[in-house]
Amino acid sequence: MKLPRRRFLRLAAATAAFPALSTIARAQGYPTRPLHMIIGYPPGGSADMTARLMAQWLSERLGQTVVIESRPGGSTNIATEAVVRAPPDGYTLLLVAPANAINASLYDKLNYNFIRDMAPVAGLIRFPNVVVVNPSVPVKTIPELIAYAKANPGKLNMASSGNGSTIHVSGELFKMLTGIKMVHVPYRGGAPALTDLISGQVHVMFDNLPTSIEYIRAGKLRGLAVTSTERSHLLPDVPTVSDYVPGYEASAWYGLGGPTRTPCRRRAIRSSITRLVLPRSCARRCSSPGSIPISLPRTSAISPRPMRCVASSASR
Repeated sequence: MKLPRRRFLRLAAATAAFPALSTIARAQGYPTRPLHMIIGYPPGGSADMTARLMAQWLSERLGQTVVIESRPGGSTNIATEAVVRAPPDGYTLLLVAPANAINASLYDKLNYNFIRDMAPVAGLIRFPNVVVVNPSVPVKTIPELIAYAKANPGKLNMASSGNGSTIHVSGELFKMLTGIKMVHVPYRGGAPALTDLISGQVHVMFDNLPTSIEYIRAGKLRGLAVTSTERSHLLPDVPTVSDYVPGYEASAWYGLGGPTRTPCRRRAIRSSITRLVLPRSCARRCSSPGSIPISLPRTSAISPRPMRCVASSASR
């Protein structure tokens, strides 16, 4: 899938916006029954890992089970629409991913308007991707990858977790800045893409660091560079892409959202998301390997109007 530069820049800007807008509110007596957290990817990837870590901690904090529901397909649109159509009572949440912001630029017609129909609840974590190749690919560095791809245009297959994912867009940005050609192979999630990469069915992947790191350490994948501007402390000997491609930077993030439409009956809690959702005492426990919690201000920058939340009807 080829992305025009203007469209790419629009969706990249949208990707950065969502986690910076969140705040959270809880209503008295909420929750009184189990919650459902829906993810748009299959089990085994970074989304599933993050959702399960967060669900466990929230279950202990709220005193109710948080059930994880995987609804892959449609570049997260299936899962997103399910949450948009759910009752706005605070019991159905979406694990929001960059694809949710990017899809507005990729698809001409969606059955929902993400900004209008989804209320931000909390930013969770951010982490870099890592450029990994199957060991059979004869490259060990980013310059060698660029040279090999230019000498063999279209020979390399680039796997991703689906159109519009950060894994996909990170690769498209790399292709744009280096002028190389790789064939994009979208999967219905990062886990099946990673399986085919390890088996040699595809060659390259700009995978989320938390899901690739153990395969890199075990020698099943070769890590060439991380996509952040600084090296990861988990892979201190792996350089950054920007060491060789000036201006390159990409990262992934996750947050929580819920269906909007119902105003809160109480003002948003003034505590910051870091203090409320990811206090220091549980930051390591709730974060995936190589990720950092998203810290946000105490008040929302969305609008001076009262915040809308996903738990409003519980206070009635």
